[in-house]
Formats: sequence, structure tokens, C-alpha cells
Amino acid sequence: MKVIGLAGWSGAGKTTLLTRLIPHFNAQGLRVSVIKHAHHQFDVDVPGKDSWRHREAGAAEVLVASSNRWALMHELRGAAEPRLPELLGKLSAVDLVVVEGFKREPHRKIEVHRAGNGKPLLFPDDPGIAGIASDVAIDTRLPTVHLDDIAAAAELLLRAAMPVEEAVAKSAAIG
Repeated sequence: MKVIGLAGWSGAGKTTLLTRLIPHFNAQGLRVSVIKHAHHQFDVDVPGKDSWRHREAGAAEVLVASSNRWALMHELRGAAEPRLPELLGKLSAVDLVVVEGFKREPHRKIEVHRAGNGKPLLFPDDPGIAGIASDVAIDTRLPTVHLDDIAAAAELLLRAAMPVEEAVAKSAAIG
């Protein structure tokens, strides 16, 4: 199992790129999972539904299952936010895990940059950035691809992906 991150400012197109990459990887026979970091308060449950009521009542975990999917919600209840290595350990084995967010973790990342955002590039300050997907040419020695070239972007992600064990070890080294 390998892991690669997508890093970039809000509005750069990380999610759009990823939703175009996943079908491409699937067509190649690869199984892909995603870990997405959300900020602060978010909910995947609908207020008033049974599972929401169970969590609101104080359940530590609520697992909802049907014939189509299952989902496990874990309430931290004041505990520290889990770091990326812990979350990686909760996933079933797949070929590739794409991490959106967790930019302070030391795993390798592909920067997603959109010129129209007016934001600076992240790569000069993040040694984990191994390549850039952008809508403009970037002056760098890092490999670059155009945001709309999905085949090239997919190849860039696969080349830069690192074994999960290596990402976990790098994360442990920084504490």
C-alpha cells in the first residue's frame, strides 16, 4: 500500500483533480482510498436520524451498515485529533491512499496550484512536495504536469507515492 498527498490552497482544485484521478486509477485496476482532513466542526450525519441521535447521546462510535455501504463515526469527545499514521492504520488495504490535507505531515505530496487563486506556491517551503500540478508553467526542477492532463497527473502521483510504512516512520520521527 502506498500513500501520496495533495497539497494546495483552498480553491486550487485538489478535490476536482482527485475526482478525475480516481476513475482513471480504477480503470487501471487500482484500488484507491482517500483520507480528507476537514477543519473543526464537520458532520457526515443528518441531525435527527438514529445514528446522529446515538452520537448526540454520547456513543463513542456509531457504525451504520446497509447492503450498499457501511460507515464508522468515532467521536473524539475531547481527545486529541488523530495524526495521519493512526488514520492510515484504520484503512483496509488498497493500492493507493491519496491524502488531501494534513500538510504538516512529512509524507510526499503533489502540490495543486491554480494561478487564478493569486496564492503563492507551497513547494519552496515544504520539502515533502515532490511535484506540481498547475494550470500554468512553473519554473522549478520538480516534475510538473498540467491540471487537465489526468494521465500525466496520475503517473506523477504513482511515481511519487511512498510505502505507507515509510510515511508512518517519517511521521514518527517528527513526533
